[in-house]
Amino acid sequence: MSLRLLLMAARAEHRLLVRKHVEVEWPDAGIVEHALGRDPPIEPEFEASGFDAVVMVAAHPLAGAAHLANELRARPGFAPIVFLALGAGAAEGPVPRPGLQVLHGVRLDRAALHEALGIAARERRHTLARLRARPDYEQRHRFGDVTIRGHRFIRQIGTGGMCSIYLAESERAGRIAVLKVFSQVPDVSDKVAGFDRFIQEYEIVAGLCHEHVVRIFDLGIADDHAYIAMEHFPAGDLRRRLQAPVPPATAVAYLDEIASALEAIHAVGILHRDLKPANIMLRADGSLCLIDFGLAKADALDADLTGTREIFGTPYYMSPEQGHAEPIDERSDLYSLGVIFYEMLTGQKPFKGSSAMEVIYKHKRASAPPLPAQFAAYEPILAGLLAKSPADRFASARVLRKAIANLGNGA
Repeated sequence: MSLRLLLMAARAEHRLLVRKHVEVEWPDAGIVEHALGRDPPIEPEFEASGFDAVVMVAAHPLAGAAHLANELRARPGFAPIVFLALGAGAAEGPVPRPGLQVLHGVRLDRAALHEALGIAARERRHTLARLRARPDYEQRHRFGDVTIRGHRFIRQIGTGGMCSIYLAESERAGRIAVLKVFSQVPDVSDKVAGFDRFIQEYEIVAGLCHEHVVRIFDLGIADDHAYIAMEHFPAGDLRRRLQAPVPPATAVAYLDEIASALEAIHAVGILHRDLKPANIMLRADGSLCLIDFGLAKADALDADLTGTREIFGTPYYMSPEQGHAEPIDERSDLYSLGVIFYEMLTGQKPFKGSSAMEVIYKHKRASAPPLPAQFAAYEPILAGLLAKSPADRFASARVLRKAIANLGNGA
């Protein structure tokens, strides 16, 4: 029998120890690790639906881990838990009950662990068999009119012109994910640029592994619909963060993180082209992450997916050249980042208007309002980002990051 486990422990040596003992009995076991206290907290909707069992390892004091084990086990449908209480403090551990086995010992007992995992896996399979027999079982995998195996429906969280967006539990990733379901898969003979962009979004991001670029877990086709499963950000986006003042030092840190993401995508020939606060997410640790490459364009692609002289993006954050459908390069993304930096510092957008075309005109012709005096140290950065001509801007995100580093204690 193969085994799929979620392994939760604060200490890396505990995770390695359990992994080695498990692989003695199940060499092909699929083990997903979760570093307690370092990785984002387990989300309330998570049921470990893709796992045969969850192994939690804790040493004295056990109270915090025991509380988490009790809370997780109380969730309907949660996978069986094997709790390993190592060292002293056995009285602090959770109370054993159906679905929650507790093993105590100064050292890990391999035979006892194997026996507990066998019991948990059998229990899990019996539970799933009963669940599949229920008439409403298929609804767990229904996303609108689409059945997507390997993902458990939680709720719909948005909709757009070409996608419906859901919160789901991904069995493959072993975590909560955002599922973007494309309206349909066009025939091969159809020229559907929206679908091309949708697939390109996956290809761009899945090929990157960067701390400030969204993680993509899965791409698939189900019931003639394409879908992407990607990282979930319960902390929300930068747009929401901007509803409260952003301290200058935080704004500079955010600027550097976004520039780092742009440096990564530009290095592989990708332009984002729709950089705005709504496309910049916050992780649980407070760091930023760039998402939504639906308008992104790979310079290496022969086909121009957006057509000739079409305008895409959000007017408040568009570069002058993008707003006028002129050729763009990575310096266009840097201009958009400059608008965001101005907004982070002042709480205001540099250019406003009663219509999109008025805003686009101001990006091209109007001078950016000067920063308040207390932000004078950042004027050179903004000048290098918001210059009307791309030739007068920072040449690249890497050059921008060097300028940010040179701010030193002035931030």
